[in-house]
Amino acid sequence: MIYLTRIEHFNAAHRLYNEHWDEERNMATFGKCANPNWHGHNYELHVTVKGNADPETGFIMNAKELSSLIKERITDVLDHRNLNVDVPFLKGLQPSTEVLAKCIWDQLEPHISECQLHCIKLVETHAIYVEYYGEA
Repeated sequence: MIYLTRIEHFNAAHRLYNEHWDEERNMATFGKCANPNWHGHNYELHVTVKGNADPETGFIMNAKELSSLIKERITDVLDHRNLNVDVPFLKGLQPSTEVLAKCIWDQLEPHISECQLHCIKLVETHAIYVEYYGEA
């Protein structure tokens, strides 16, 4: 099995809070991330696919096509957006990095056919990242 990873970047703002909670509980749970004026991240997105190399091309997937797919389905939708307000596939969801990684998977996976989506790694800061491998 061969693994291919494409790395892309996007910048986005969000606010972590639960509208059913009071301000005190939101601040106790989410800290600065509950700031009503939002906060942002410079995300680094790693999309890994796996498969066997095609004998004619040597590719498991054309990296240029993978990049175009990520751009069309993810970075063009998320870059310089407010994740709470501007992104249709996040409507009604808590825009945590964990939820965002799963949603990115859900946006990409149906469009990958020549191999399999293996992992979404979403780096929020130099100290925090999430990996999602799909449903077991």
